[in-house]
Amino acid sequence: MTKNEIPEVVQTIHLIAICGTGMGALACMLRDLGYEVTGSDQKIYPPMSLFLKQKGIVMNEGFAAQNLAHKPDLVIVGNAVSRDNPEVEEMDRLGLHFCSMPQALNRFVAAGKQTLLVSGTHGKTTTASILAWMLCVAGCDPSFMIGGILKNFDSNYRLGNGAYFVVEGDEYDTAFFDKGPKFLHFHPRMAVLTSVEFDHADIFNDLDHVKKIFAGFVSAIPDSSTLLAYDGEQNVTEVIGHHRCHVERYGQKATSPWRLGTVTIESPWTVFEVYKNNEAYGRFKTKLFGEHNLLNVLAVIGIADGLSIPTDVIAEALRTFEGIKRRQEVRGQKRDITVMDDFAHHPTAVRETVRAVKSTLATGRLIAVFEPRTNTSMRRVFQEEYPTVFDPADIICIRKPPLLNKIPSGQRFSSEQLVKDLIIRGKDAHYFPDTDAILDYLKITAVPGDLILVMSNGGFDNIHQRLLEIL
Repeated sequence: MTKNEIPEVVQTIHLIAICGTGMGALACMLRDLGYEVTGSDQKIYPPMSLFLKQKGIVMNEGFAAQNLAHKPDLVIVGNAVSRDNPEVEEMDRLGLHFCSMPQALNRFVAAGKQTLLVSGTHGKTTTASILAWMLCVAGCDPSFMIGGILKNFDSNYRLGNGAYFVVEGDEYDTAFFDKGPKFLHFHPRMAVLTSVEFDHADIFNDLDHVKKIFAGFVSAIPDSSTLLAYDGEQNVTEVIGHHRCHVERYGQKATSPWRLGTVTIESPWTVFEVYKNNEAYGRFKTKLFGEHNLLNVLAVIGIADGLSIPTDVIAEALRTFEGIKRRQEVRGQKRDITVMDDFAHHPTAVRETVRAVKSTLATGRLIAVFEPRTNTSMRRVFQEEYPTVFDPADIICIRKPPLLNKIPSGQRFSSEQLVKDLIIRGKDAHYFPDTDAILDYLKITAVPGDLILVMSNGGFDNIHQRLLEIL
């Protein structure tokens, strides 16, 4: 393969694995920029299929050499695509130019703009979303591509004419021909590092491997740039030891330039104080709740201040931020029973989400429903940690991982063992082999005042809507 480059003149672009969240957004951006876009994927289904079709993008279901018969000027290869994919083989045979998603973003979207990048094991989508909305409120007309649907825009991407491009810095690998992390492709003016924990067990060996990757990212940030780094995690402190850029810490330590002050709940608002260099900076309110979300907000405030956005604009942006779909998103209420959806899957994310949601309940029970389905959560690497993260919940429902056959038998996570361990901790926990069994249980168990928190990084067999229908 000799043409891993983007030619100077491009008119036609084909995306292999077009229906992923990032690739789908990129396809739409390219179409909006005026390129002729086609794509293919193994499974083409709503909502992404409808979204792409509305943009006039031609899609092929399944991968086949004939999908490249029109010989596009450029092929963008998704990171889940393997070397033996029939379209990759045909691309190679035809000698077509190809690139990865980050390469395409740099060329077609970020070129000529200042990149604002959010990295970390947790909180990337929320932090980047708040930042993108704040720039809009400030009149900066930003571009962005984010891994969640922003309710303020009803989209996960935007092409603006302003100077800034907001993007999540993903530590996952780039493509089969580039096993380095995606975030190394960007050279941000300002960046955030929210956390460093072990995740993505399918590509990282252990925590030291993850820390090495993040250290490489930090050391690559230009001298003239600024990194906002969370102060409450030792892994972050170790990783930023490799920096040459300007670093500002944020969190709750008195020694950090950006510090979270007093927090009060005035439903539906969370009201909080912010200190800069130990001097009062402002008092703000947001509909987001939970300490982890306030820390994400604090990082954005640090970025906004570095971009000279006034405090009154910051306050207006936080007040009007609508949130992100699948992040503590209320899907509906029936019989005074609330159904909430959240993307949480890593033990830390589950712990913080359960704790934050429980803190909002004056009365009523919190019923936590969890589906482990990521490449990491279906492995036993967190088998001993998961029992400790559900403590605030009143009832816990654990589903059998739906894709366990993808994991070698000796490495598989056991939902049955998790439930046994939860019961040992004195929790009201239950194991379910499938989604139907959970629905049957909740139909007779949930009572008015309860909040059912559903956590999964997948569709979970449309459990949210089905649950609302049977309640």
